[in-house]
Amino acid sequence: MRITAVTCVKNEGPFLVEWIAFNRVIGVTDFLFYSNDCTDGTDRSLDRLADLGTVTHLPNPAQGRNYQMEALKDAKRHAVVSGADWIWIADVDEFLNIHTGRGTIPDLIGACGDPQAISVTFQFFANAGIERFEDRPVIEQFTRSHNPDIWCAETAQEVKTLIRQDFPVKYYGAHRPFMRDGLAKKDRPTWTDGSGRPVPWKFRTAANKRRIRKFPAKGARDFATLNHYALRSLDSYLVKNDRGDVNRENRAFDDTYWRERNDDGFEDRTIQRYLPRLKAEMKRLLADKTLAALHDEAVAAHRATRDRLITDPSYATLRERLLSAPRESPAELELMDLIS
Repeated sequence: MRITAVTCVKNEGPFLVEWIAFNRVIGVTDFLFYSNDCTDGTDRSLDRLADLGTVTHLPNPAQGRNYQMEALKDAKRHAVVSGADWIWIADVDEFLNIHTGRGTIPDLIGACGDPQAISVTFQFFANAGIERFEDRPVIEQFTRSHNPDIWCAETAQEVKTLIRQDFPVKYYGAHRPFMRDGLAKKDRPTWTDGSGRPVPWKFRTAANKRRIRKFPAKGARDFATLNHYALRSLDSYLVKNDRGDVNRENRAFDDTYWRERNDDGFEDRTIQRYLPRLKAEMKRLLADKTLAALHDEAVAAHRATRDRLITDPSYATLRERLLSAPRESPAELELMDLIS
């Protein structure tokens, strides 16, 4: 089974090897990376991985600021996507935590009954007081999250989607595929959540804005969860804030973004069953001395950016504000105020 992961990156150098290794462990066979405006050597690491035959690396084709959607439009024309059995569109801070079998994508597909799409629900993992960036697996460091069924005040949560090649795609979205118009009933795709249940109709048809990329999370994670490490360490969050993201140039992540994702009321270590296999695969990749040197260079650049930022008064203020921010979500604090 050929499974291709498609992703966009900007200054993710310290985290590339872990994410690629993890996805190889769960069954991804091919990678299509788009990069733009990298200053930490991410693009050079990807070039080396391409030389080794591990990934396909392309410059992002976007002419404007909509980097991810332009890349997804471009992806359809490449053999690494058109020749795959399944396509997995995700970001480098997202890890598909599969709870069935040995934790591979084929195991998940089998558990869900081999549908044409599987939409897996997010679970945001908190910073939980971790200040310093460490060059070791993210999935090992961050174990606290919100109640998996409720994020802030929302019972409906975002998803990302595994897509079988024969899904009747009109176009790929970052969170889900959109179906071709006017499909006959017999041609409608089979489409499940992470428990193998049919996804809600309003989500399937993108019937309204509220249901374009999310649906109720309760009961949707029997076979898989999408662990989203949106914050990582405080150091890395500041670097992310400086960088912007792959979707919008110079996007500012204010303390609302942090506070909404730093609810650490629950512990979840289930993804750590992958650690022995992950570390073995990372070691195999980093046995290439050129890639290992590029990884070390990216780590040094990450730390140098952190050091530069904390001398900036505005970032020093932001850092202190984040350190003192409550770990309950804004919605939970509002509810507590109403009760009191």
